[in-house]
Amino acid sequence: MCERRRPRRLRPGDTVAVVAPAGPVPDDLLDAGLAHLESWGLRVVVGKHVRRRHPRLGYLAATDADRAADLQQAWCDPAVAGVLCARGGYGSMRLLDRIDWPAMAAAGPKILAGSSDLTALHDAVARHLGLASVFGPMTATQAFVEDAPAREHLRRTLFEPESVTTLEQPAAETLLPGRARGVTYGGNLSLLAGMLGTPDAQAPPERGIALLEDVTEEPYRLDRFVTQLLRAGWFDRAGAIALGSWTDCGPPEQVRAVMLDLLGDLGIPILGELAFGHCAGQHTVPLGVAAELDADARQLTLLQPALV
Repeated sequence: MCERRRPRRLRPGDTVAVVAPAGPVPDDLLDAGLAHLESWGLRVVVGKHVRRRHPRLGYLAATDADRAADLQQAWCDPAVAGVLCARGGYGSMRLLDRIDWPAMAAAGPKILAGSSDLTALHDAVARHLGLASVFGPMTATQAFVEDAPAREHLRRTLFEPESVTTLEQPAAETLLPGRARGVTYGGNLSLLAGMLGTPDAQAPPERGIALLEDVTEEPYRLDRFVTQLLRAGWFDRAGAIALGSWTDCGPPEQVRAVMLDLLGDLGIPILGELAFGHCAGQHTVPLGVAAELDADARQLTLLQPALV
C-alpha cells in the first residue's frame, strides 16, 4: 500500500487557520464555528479575505488571487498546525494554478480539513505534497455548527484519531459482498470528474478504496460523472468502493440502481450509505490512509489513525 504522509494530530494550544477557498461565508455560522474551535483549546486565525465577497461573481468568497493568498499564507505560516476550510460551494479548483506548491511543500506537513468542493484541494495536496488529508464538516456550515455528532467526530479525528478508526452506521448497505484492503481516495463525485485530465489530479492508488458522495445531483448526472470516471480508468486499480450520502440526488433506490448498474461489473466489494458527505451526523474520513472495507460487516476500518 502506498499511503501518504500523515500530518500530526492537534493538541490544545495549537494554532489553526480558517480559510475560504470556495463559496461566500455566512458571518453568523463563521462566528459560531470559530467559537466551537476555540472551545477545543485551539488558537484560531482567520484568513484576511474570508469575510469578503467577489466583486462580480456572487458564488465566490473574494477573488481567486485573494482566496489563494489566504490559503498560501496560512499553510506557510510556521505557527499554523492545520488549515480548516470555512465552507464548500464552488471555487477551489480555480485556485490551483495560483498556488506555489514548492513553497507549501517546504512548509512541512499540515492538516487540511474540508469536504465537498474542497475535494479539488484534497486531490492537489495529495498530488503535490504527498499528504493524507481529512474529509469532514467545515467550520462555517450547519453541518459543523448545528450537528453535534458530526462536529464531535471531526474533533476526535483531529485530536484523538485512534478513537475513530471504525466507520459504520445502521443504515449502511452491502451492495456487493467482500472484503478488501487499500488506501482511501476520492471525495465528492462531481469534483473528481471535473479534476480528470488536470495536472493536479492524483492518480488512484493500487488496489485503493474509492470513496464517493454528492449532493443535489439528479441520477442521470450521477450516471454521467461515474461513466466519465470509468472511461478515464479511475476505477481500474480500485479494490473496493465505499459510497457515502446522496442527499437531494433523487429517490435512493434510483441512485442505488445507477451505482450498481455502472459499478457492479467491476466485481469488487461495494458498501453504500456509509454516512460521509452531505448528511446528518456525517463521519469524518481520512483520504490517503490504509484501510479495510468489509462490505459484509458493513464497515470501513482504518488500519492506521488519520493523523500521527
